[in-house]
Amino acid sequence: MAPTPALNPALSRITERIIARSASTRRAYLERVARAADEGPARAHLACSNQAHAYAGAGVDQQRLAAGRVPNLGIVTAYNDMLSAHRPYESYPELIRRVARESGATAQVAGGVPAMCDGVTQGTDGMELSLFSREAIALAAAVALSHNTFDAALYLGICDKIVPGLVIAAASFGHIPAVFMPAGPMTSGLPNDEKARIRQAFAAGEIDRAELMQAEMAAYHGPGTCTFYGTANSNQMLMEIMGLHLPGASFVNPDTPLRAALTAEATRRAIAMTALAGKALPVAHILSEKAFVNGMVGLMATGGSTNLVLHLPAMARAAGVILTLEDFAEISEITPLIARVYPNGLADVNAFHAAGGMGWLIGELLEAGLLHEDVETVAGPGLSAYTEEPKLAGDSGESLHWQPAPRKALDDRILRPASAPFQPSGGLRQITGDLGCGVIKISAVAPEHRLIEAPARVFDSQEAVRAAFKAGEFTGDVVVAVRFQGPHANGMPELHALTPVLSVLQARGLRVALVTDGRMSGASGKIPAAIHLSPEAARAGPLARIRDGDLVRLDAENGTLDVLAEGFEARPPVPFTAPPPHGLGRELFALFRAHAGSAETGASAILPEPPA
Repeated sequence: MAPTPALNPALSRITERIIARSASTRRAYLERVARAADEGPARAHLACSNQAHAYAGAGVDQQRLAAGRVPNLGIVTAYNDMLSAHRPYESYPELIRRVARESGATAQVAGGVPAMCDGVTQGTDGMELSLFSREAIALAAAVALSHNTFDAALYLGICDKIVPGLVIAAASFGHIPAVFMPAGPMTSGLPNDEKARIRQAFAAGEIDRAELMQAEMAAYHGPGTCTFYGTANSNQMLMEIMGLHLPGASFVNPDTPLRAALTAEATRRAIAMTALAGKALPVAHILSEKAFVNGMVGLMATGGSTNLVLHLPAMARAAGVILTLEDFAEISEITPLIARVYPNGLADVNAFHAAGGMGWLIGELLEAGLLHEDVETVAGPGLSAYTEEPKLAGDSGESLHWQPAPRKALDDRILRPASAPFQPSGGLRQITGDLGCGVIKISAVAPEHRLIEAPARVFDSQEAVRAAFKAGEFTGDVVVAVRFQGPHANGMPELHALTPVLSVLQARGLRVALVTDGRMSGASGKIPAAIHLSPEAARAGPLARIRDGDLVRLDAENGTLDVLAEGFEARPPVPFTAPPPHGLGRELFALFRAHAGSAETGASAILPEPPA
């Protein structure tokens, strides 16, 4: 590849600001990591009884572990066979153990972490556990690694909160190397736009549940991630562009020879990065300020999930890096949207991968001066390795190698060069105004729908919105305000169940928008939605002062959200009086809700708020 062009001056300035803002927290973090690395894994220092407990189930690897002279890999897995994305992980530990033995090392499953599916819990009470499952995953992974007998960690996880939780844990164990192992997307089924059409038809009462169910099963039909570009696949893009996956690994389908070869090579790479191999690369050095900037650029260039605006600040804070909404907004302004994947277009992630995928995307952004090339990755120094894609060669396809990815996209309906993008700036905007600070994803919103001025209808739950829709109460332009949906109130569930309802209203010719202190997702779609509003209503944020009939103006292009009602600022907020949630385990998450930070800083309940 040709020498990397000069970095975009604005990106350089934003990065320098993040480095300066994070100087004290990053320094303290790296000092902790260095002390832990100096102490090394405790395996060789454990008493004989402790060691015997650690190795009793290791079978043929027992003696090699007891000697303590070869790398031992800790596998942290989110495997379960209810989530299609995590079903392929069932066979990974045995493959990893075999490859480790062949490489003169050992591997053990250190522990499992929970992995809930938002696709199952959308619109139900279980969704109120979703955001803080990230914290539970981080804590569970920490428990798994706390035995301190591992020289590197392999993280097996894909979906919405699983990857962010695992990254937080990896940062906490930043003194050891880490490789993230994807499982890939399921093969393409019912096209996503057809699935969305059928959902809207059901919401409008035009088809029955049997027809809806048939369509859903045709869309979600096998092992692997859902094929739309939601949070799960945004996570995979993020892990690759931040250098935590092997190059080109994110979107290779499950249960294929190439997928297995990449898993084997990732195991060998983890071994090579250990201190015992003589080339230690702690994951703390990969999780740098520049890596997180690269992640934000990737998010904007692809129109990724709004959930990552919550997760990236939390992940970064675990590594001592402080990100703000201002950083996202300014990076969005300088990053062209060069990928269209559903819901931002008609293509799914398999079509994105076939058109050039991550290798093309990273190469294009590097050539545009919009990525930091000088970063550490699991593939070695520098991001240029990620402009290549993996292939199998040999008579039986047993030889894995990398070759340059296409430099010209194969379908300009899916990928376009930075010089001729789908739109000149990224898919996310910061929103500020009378209702606080939040974000909006506009990459899928048509330009004619990005400005709305309409009366508000105020609700305290998405169920109430759906009931009003069924009662025929929406007859004119409307800004639907859904409050008391923030992390402190009820765990900040996604309000994705509102998408079909609001889409039907928009299709009827009404001008519609959503404003909320809750979340949507990577599938938020074509309705302008100002989300993550902070301070949240349950903590007396301004959303608690809005009333039915207040004129609200949302300007998505310019990032403003105003209430055009006299005396709005002087009103007392409506108090949050909902009883504590119970059932489906929600009462067990009361501690997380009570200690949740603001949405602006990642809504974490286990990480300290960043310094003012």
